[in-house]
Amino acid sequence: MVGQVAKVLANLVVLGSGIVLKAFSQAYRQALINAAKSGVAQETVQNMVQKPGKTMSLHEARLILGVSENASWDDIMKKYETLFERNATMGSFYIQSKVQRAKECLEAAQQATGEQGSSPP
Repeated sequence: MVGQVAKVLANLVVLGSGIVLKAFSQAYRQALINAAKSGVAQETVQNMVQKPGKTMSLHEARLILGVSENASWDDIMKKYETLFERNATMGSFYIQSKVQRAKECLEAAQQATGEQGSSPP
């Protein structure tokens, strides 16, 4: 008798979770459709691209890596590798990520202007 009750309860839990999962996936699909129709998705992407407070400036990137404005790409990469490795072994993940973002910022700026001595990887 107890085994049958447990079996019925287990079936109800499985059936109920299937129904909830199906309803959740349908609601999520509908939310995506509504967002696409109203332009919310495009607006969110545009806001992410246009927020200057969230991106690193070239000045900040140079300060983080400790390079001057007219440093060669080789100098930038040497500083980057030194700082990245130092923080990988005995430093901070936060600082390591800042060093990575600084390199990416300078790399993007150099690619945009086409002023690279030796091209980045």
